[in-house]
Amino acid sequence: MQKVNVFDTTLRDGEQSAGVNLNTVEKVEIAKQLEKFGVDIMEAGFPASSKGDFEAVEKIAKTIRNSSVTGLARAYKQDIDAAWDALKHSAEPRIHIFLATSPIHMQYKLRKTPDEVAAIAVEAVKYAKQKFPLVQWSAEDATRSDKDLLVRIITEVINAGANVINLPDTVGYTTPKEYGAMYDYIREHVPNIDKVILSAHCHDDLGMATANTLSAIEHGVLQVEGTINGIGERAGNVALEEVAVALHIRQDYYNKKTRLKLDEIKRTSQLVSKLTGMVVPGNKAVVGANAFAHESGIHQDGVLKEASTYEIITPELVGFSSNRLVLGKHSGRHAFKERAAALGFDLGQEKLNEAFKAFKALTDKKKEVTDDDLFAILAEKQTDAADAAHYELESVQVQYGTLNIPTATVRIKTPEGTLVEEAGTGSGSVEAIYHTITKLFDGPIELKDYKLQSVGSGQDALADAFVKVKCGEFECGGRGSAQDVLEASAKSFLNAINRAHAMEQQSRKQVQV
Repeated sequence: MQKVNVFDTTLRDGEQSAGVNLNTVEKVEIAKQLEKFGVDIMEAGFPASSKGDFEAVEKIAKTIRNSSVTGLARAYKQDIDAAWDALKHSAEPRIHIFLATSPIHMQYKLRKTPDEVAAIAVEAVKYAKQKFPLVQWSAEDATRSDKDLLVRIITEVINAGANVINLPDTVGYTTPKEYGAMYDYIREHVPNIDKVILSAHCHDDLGMATANTLSAIEHGVLQVEGTINGIGERAGNVALEEVAVALHIRQDYYNKKTRLKLDEIKRTSQLVSKLTGMVVPGNKAVVGANAFAHESGIHQDGVLKEASTYEIITPELVGFSSNRLVLGKHSGRHAFKERAAALGFDLGQEKLNEAFKAFKALTDKKKEVTDDDLFAILAEKQTDAADAAHYELESVQVQYGTLNIPTATVRIKTPEGTLVEEAGTGSGSVEAIYHTITKLFDGPIELKDYKLQSVGSGQDALADAFVKVKCGEFECGGRGSAQDVLEASAKSFLNAINRAHAMEQQSRKQVQV
């Protein structure tokens, strides 16, 4: 079987999802999991876009050794230089250059003629090739571009040194038949096409990203680009786990394979969901909570007699375990450490101790502790950046009644170790908590988004809260986990404020430098 390369852009295109704002620690943690998952290439970010993105790409490039790390760049020398500076220490330096080729983009965005666009593309690839051994060139909005112009530019950029040609469906416009036909046309009319790998990059605006990507594979594409859980701008990108499992389950049809470790799918999906705050829908293919649930009596009867009657994918294939009860209140530190390692976490002693303490506190309140509970605790500790832990929640109390005004009392510990306390009201319990915390800080703090989900099921399930907060000019996401939804909400709000303060301090340092 032919191998299809997997190009993961969760950390670049995925992070462009509305409301997602990952810090460097979180990006590195996701990158390490993507490496464990087995992606061939990971797009770590857009180095020229900001100092923060540059530092994250550089850190990932220095950390990852078993996947090729790449960065996005416009067809400008300064973008290419920034990408090289960030990626030069990677195991396999690679750059991804893009330039729009559709009439609407050339006219309204670039304000360039087709001849000018072709010249810019060739010059950019030639310049990048002087630095990078591997250069990928993308024709942005390829599916709405003139095919003969694509043939011309692709031919020229290959001669200039491009190694990979990507023809993205940037706005999710095309259909499987059209997308496949475009690749056939390019393969038939570009004389030097045999010198490069063709790549597909599909968005899901019309709900056809997976179908379009699989169609591209049928028509000779040997690299697919997408994200975990299908996150991304607007309706998102193709979900890589869907493509990988489709190729595996239907080997008889596609005769293609990836090097992805499919049993890492659940953990990868879970980590991305937790750190981005983007909840995976229950009916999501492959990784949704209901993907292996059977409600119908007829279905249940069939599955009990023979699983393949209604399950074409086994839960174990993608990393789901039927036995979720792993530890209890009598479990010791050694057992906890072993289970943390089995779940893929490698915490230092200090953070492991903090996680164990949180686990013990949970066992006093929750009879059955599952892998999902442990994952929530461990992920929170492993991605807790030292520079973000400024203010700590000491306590939160809420007085609520249907006939009374909700009132919250919050106590926090400052970076100096001082305890400060404030009380406030709101139209609901969560609003009262947020109003109260806001009173403890100077300057405007605006809540932009709030999400709450349970970790696992049952009345004693952990709660995961995610918020997006604007503090002055800085907008940050924050997360918090607790068995009580109000405590989780308070933690997430304070976590976002901590991050905003860290960004503000970093900004001041840059100005001073």
